[in-house]
Amino acid sequence: MLTVNKLGALGLLISDIMEHALGDVSRSAAALLLTLHYSPSITATELADVAGVTQPTATRVLDGLERRGWLKRQVRSGRTTPLRLTSAGQRKARSLQAARLQALDGLLVALPKQERAAFERTIAKLLAAATTSRAFARTTCRLCDHGVCDGPLCPIGTRASELERKAGKFNQPEDRQF
Repeated sequence: MLTVNKLGALGLLISDIMEHALGDVSRSAAALLLTLHYSPSITATELADVAGVTQPTATRVLDGLERRGWLKRQVRSGRTTPLRLTSAGQRKARSLQAARLQALDGLLVALPKQERAAFERTIAKLLAAATTSRAFARTTCRLCDHGVCDGPLCPIGTRASELERKAGKFNQPEDRQF
């Protein structure tokens, strides 16, 4: 139970570090902004699923991103309105990602190189074991830097692909990024 208790404390510490790194941007807004940054053709409905929020909440958050000048809604096409980040939105996404990575890296400074490598392997095992589906992968990786953790480097995406192969589903190239 001591390990479980420590894991809970670490989870809260990481949550607090992340909240501070995001500054005045909510987790939902950061998730939508970063998802659009890495998957520019995603729809508002898909964004809501990735961020783990309802469609009305996603719309409200997208409205806020648009008011800040980070998002532009394109001309409606059928039932969907394509979304794209503005130059300011791209800069903000890169800034949020850098702040997030720097803050979390600051936590890892306490570990010597060898222990850090062992910790990374442990994290990968835990993440892979927790992965249940592609939807889980997309939601869990909503704030991840997909340029750093992609393909075989991503334990969550790799496990989601394994599950799909076992279920007889074929991976689409766009699915592999989460």
